[in-house]
Amino acid sequence: MGKIIMILLTILIALAVLVVLIVRLNPSFGASPTGERMQRIQQSPNFKDGKFQNPVATAMQTEDMPFLRVMKEFLFTKGDRVPTTTIQTMPVDRAAFHQQTDGVKICWLGHSTVLIEMDGQVILTDPVFSQRVSPFSFVGTKAFPYSENYHWENLPKIDLVLLSHDHYDHLDYKTIRSLKDQDLPFVTALGVGAHLERWGIAPERITELDWWESFQFTENIRLTATPARHFSGRGLTNRFSTLWASWVITGPENRVFFGADSGYYPGFKTIGEQYGPFDLVMLECGQYSQYWPYIHMLPEEVIRAANDLGAQSLLPIHWGKYKLSIHPWTEPIERLLQAGNNRNLAIGTPQIGEVFDLDKSLPTPEWWKE
Repeated sequence: MGKIIMILLTILIALAVLVVLIVRLNPSFGASPTGERMQRIQQSPNFKDGKFQNPVATAMQTEDMPFLRVMKEFLFTKGDRVPTTTIQTMPVDRAAFHQQTDGVKICWLGHSTVLIEMDGQVILTDPVFSQRVSPFSFVGTKAFPYSENYHWENLPKIDLVLLSHDHYDHLDYKTIRSLKDQDLPFVTALGVGAHLERWGIAPERITELDWWESFQFTENIRLTATPARHFSGRGLTNRFSTLWASWVITGPENRVFFGADSGYYPGFKTIGEQYGPFDLVMLECGQYSQYWPYIHMLPEEVIRAANDLGAQSLLPIHWGKYKLSIHPWTEPIERLLQAGNNRNLAIGTPQIGEVFDLDKSLPTPEWWKE
């Protein structure tokens, strides 16, 4: 009996060592903050008891979450949870950018990847162009089939990359590596720069901000990190080790808000009072669940958050590319439009890849029905 126990212990130790080696040797997992970066994190008022804190008390999931049932639903997806045909996307009209015109141009590339041109500068948010949101190329959630797949080479010239947090569906190793030789500034939340440096981004190109801190990008464009109700982490044990943020982008005449990932909380109203009203807010409207209601918004809560922010118009993001929850893939946008009906809020539903001007009527095709 003792010999069997020793064999089992040896196997468990070997497996643990193997897992540690995989995490350390696979660059996709990123790196942990150290040195001056860690010192700055420890000085943050949002970092307590060895981890970053949410702006309000936040459970990652409900107490009665049936893990095995959720995994079964997620793994054995019915057809309505992913598209049954290829999504017809549009090639990005690169000639539409850098025309030195007033106003704001927007191009949504699926999920949370957006091109934002303001005052002649093109900002790229949370670029994820890999086919899987996973540390491995052979396993993990796979992107929906697009008729036009995007990569930085078929985009207009990018002037700045804005990163909200370090989850795989927002921070993509392969995409960042493809940008490492471009002379681009990266703006992100505290601690995320450790991943970027491991992937070859020079530290002088990285700006990390705490909530309510700002970065003056150009004379006319200012980026401010604002709170969000979410979490972070790319490995098995580093949850809450880096910060997550939403972003206020202020230009000479316009203000837009990039919400990234966040559950609903009263802080949206605080942000709106301090920085709004906004010409456009980009808010997540997908990947929610009754089992994790505090870290992602329901579509009805998205409308409430947009109103709290003082939004004139809304672009729903965080849907249309990956299956990261157990709801039908078109449910988020359908529920959102129903909740926003008869509200004093313009809701844009552009085709993926479509470029539009913010000072004109927002595109509203119901392309997912096709």
